[in-house]
Amino acid sequence: MITRRKFLIGSATAGGALIIGYALWPSHRLGRANLLDAKSGERFLANWIKIADDDTITVVIPHCDMGTGIFTSLSQMAADELDADWTKVYAETAPSDPLFANGPLAEGFLFEMGNVKQDSVPGFLQGTTANSVRVIAAYMDVQVTGGSSAVRFTGVYGMRVAGAAVREMLIKAAAARMNTPADAFRTEKSQVIHKPSGKSFRYGELAAEAAAYKPSSHPQLKSKSEFQFIGKPVARLDIPSKVNGSAKYGIDTQVPGLCYAAIEISPVFGGKLVSVKEESIANKRGLKKVVKLDDAVIVVADGFWRARDALVALQPVFDHGGNGDVSSKMIRDSQLSALQNGEIKKDKTTGKGLEALQNAAGIERIYNVPYLAHAPMEPVNATVLYKNDGTLEVWSGTQDGLGSRVFCAKAAGIKPEKVTFHLMPSGGGFGRRLPGFWNFLTYAVHTAMAVPGVPVKLIFTREQEMQHDYYRPNVTSRLRAALNPGGLPLVWVNEYTTDEDPNDEAHIFYSVPNQAYGTAKVGAHVPTGPWRSVQASWHGFFTESFVDELAHEAKRDPLEYRRALLQDKPRHLATLNLAAEKAGWGSPLPPGRGRGIAVTQCFGSIVAHVAEVEITDDGAVKVHRFTTAADCGYAVNPDGFRAQMQSAVVFGLSAAVYQEITIDNGAVVQQNFPDYRMLRLAECPAIDVHISESDAPLGGAGEPGVPPVAPALTNAVFAATGVRIRELPIKNHALAKSGRQA
Repeated sequence: MITRRKFLIGSATAGGALIIGYALWPSHRLGRANLLDAKSGERFLANWIKIADDDTITVVIPHCDMGTGIFTSLSQMAADELDADWTKVYAETAPSDPLFANGPLAEGFLFEMGNVKQDSVPGFLQGTTANSVRVIAAYMDVQVTGGSSAVRFTGVYGMRVAGAAVREMLIKAAAARMNTPADAFRTEKSQVIHKPSGKSFRYGELAAEAAAYKPSSHPQLKSKSEFQFIGKPVARLDIPSKVNGSAKYGIDTQVPGLCYAAIEISPVFGGKLVSVKEESIANKRGLKKVVKLDDAVIVVADGFWRARDALVALQPVFDHGGNGDVSSKMIRDSQLSALQNGEIKKDKTTGKGLEALQNAAGIERIYNVPYLAHAPMEPVNATVLYKNDGTLEVWSGTQDGLGSRVFCAKAAGIKPEKVTFHLMPSGGGFGRRLPGFWNFLTYAVHTAMAVPGVPVKLIFTREQEMQHDYYRPNVTSRLRAALNPGGLPLVWVNEYTTDEDPNDEAHIFYSVPNQAYGTAKVGAHVPTGPWRSVQASWHGFFTESFVDELAHEAKRDPLEYRRALLQDKPRHLATLNLAAEKAGWGSPLPPGRGRGIAVTQCFGSIVAHVAEVEITDDGAVKVHRFTTAADCGYAVNPDGFRAQMQSAVVFGLSAAVYQEITIDNGAVVQQNFPDYRMLRLAECPAIDVHISESDAPLGGAGEPGVPPVAPALTNAVFAATGVRIRELPIKNHALAKSGRQA
């Protein structure tokens, strides 16, 4: 897992400075890369880019494919700088090897976390610090896909630089052939062309000679006006294989002699295995092994359903680890008590902070969001072969191939060099497959080690996946404010429960002179982890709900109220106005309908949603339309960006309307989609996405669309019914006309 400590170590190693572009492999590393990942007739010219004799260009992506379209966007960025023929561009997953550690990602995070400006880095430090960043990335085992970081970090610091550097190398090779200065050549559609004579060379025929040159770590990059692919709606490279079924996910892995494993883990987190009835399966066909672990029992068989049926017959008994009395109510009561009576750890303060509330009539509201599961369509799984020579081979879809390799080595008690990890496409991640949350890999490795020489595919059933996730935290927030004579907030106080350190996502971008933030640590035995948009997913709901309530208290229109608070935030204001304009804010609606608006910023992007909903007399919520405006600086693939915004709306609506993980007797109550509902096709609203371009650095796409979904929806519910929803999900509230209470 990428820890704060590792980043601090990395920053020190880099000498406190970073470069504009990630240094490319020196020539002695290209040979190793070719051995690892080059097929016959192709070779690496620099990191991430291979060129074959037939002019095929392969962009090697140090990320996982989980359906977000980044393989296409990153290829666009490399191909544009390379002046490639797009019809001959392909993408593939990078090997899970330290040579392919994602230095650009580490560099991007260091820029963001350290607030280091690119222009401030002296030229003489560029090459050395870039190499340090590569070393840092390898040390941290970084090939992470998460944090909406692929395009804005890997693309900016890696793919564009690599593409431009390779283009320069190809020109040098052509210039050497003709004994002519390099500035006499131009490039177009995978050809180097001698401008005076028109003589051309294919990239494929120059590749071997070009590979002899050292790639520049700071090549000349294109200006925006020169882009051919960046900013264009290029068709996604991964879609054809997913449509025709040829794409193979982790769960599709097939190897000779494959066996299957089913698992049952202690229902109560922290519980231990007490007993199983092994005699009940003594004569069952196809069974290979019963593996008893500290907190789980696993059955290995020649078929998955045989393994699962045998697991049921074992009737495993677990203790509750001292957590058998814990309930959702108990957790919520402890949160409320901590906010009312506990110690509040101070975070950020501006102006007079909390003191500004003392002599003012305050408005106080309490909000809550529940635990949430990730519920990817492909349940977590891994296929593992522990060989008789003490080596390990693993096939799985995770969000960090290199980190998974190291993780599996630690689980097996062997060196990483003895592990081969095949990173497979995954059917959804949303944070479930991020480093540190790989319980499925631990169980799979231990199972395989119990049957040496036998490849075993461990699959979590939907029930095990739902009840043994790392959940989006259950969070309670107490927000307080006081208004000035014009109705705008004079003071803003946000105190919320957490089991982590305070984070910037709680801090508002609105102009309020006095602000104070604090946290109350409330632990629980429920394991938690990152969920799509992480902390922004709950702070977006808290903040934008409270702003709407303040607008109502001030008797002002919610849009106009936000505009007044964003006069010094032109990007936010432009995004908000675009969403409102496209949604027809203020135009009449039929009876029973309402509009709600929300705007949030995270992962470098600003997103505003306007929700239009109808509440039927019997209380059903019908979402008719979502209008989205988003500023990510510049959309590399506009169609892909819109798809991510649409995905965020569907994902966010499922959570806001239906989803919650509840705890009873220490265990998760929900088991499968019937009691953890997804938005169904017939319920999906029309989703109109509008991109608001700016000169800001590239922002993320996969996560920023989620946080404003819930508040836009609940604000619309209030507009339609007068019922203010402060606790999610919406399904728990009485919205029928006969039972409405504001």
